[in-house]
Amino acid sequence: MEDIPLEEQAVQSEQPSQGEPPAQTAQPNNPLHGVTLEAMLTYLVENLGWEDLAFRVHVRCFEYNPSIKSSLVFLRRTDWARKKVEKIYLKMTAKKNDRPKGEDPGFIM
Repeated sequence: MEDIPLEEQAVQSEQPSQGEPPAQTAQPNNPLHGVTLEAMLTYLVENLGWEDLAFRVHVRCFEYNPSIKSSLVFLRRTDWARKKVEKIYLKMTAKKNDRPKGEDPGFIM
């Protein structure tokens, strides 16, 4: 940076190098932004249980010897099943947020 004016030096130093990943963009309209698949699945299992989850999404990993680990592997590889789980999660969390404080949740969905 010998003969480069100071203004151009400042601009060049602010630009990320080619090896750096781009900054993550904010997703204000995405309700799943920042929620991991593991967090969603754990929430659903705690609130619905494996049996009810298997009734809603017919997959063997929910029906026979279910575990979070095996279900995560399956859901990461199977787009249609993951989308169903995400849809159920969104419906449950939306209903939870709409309910007045102190009200018994009862059966959701």
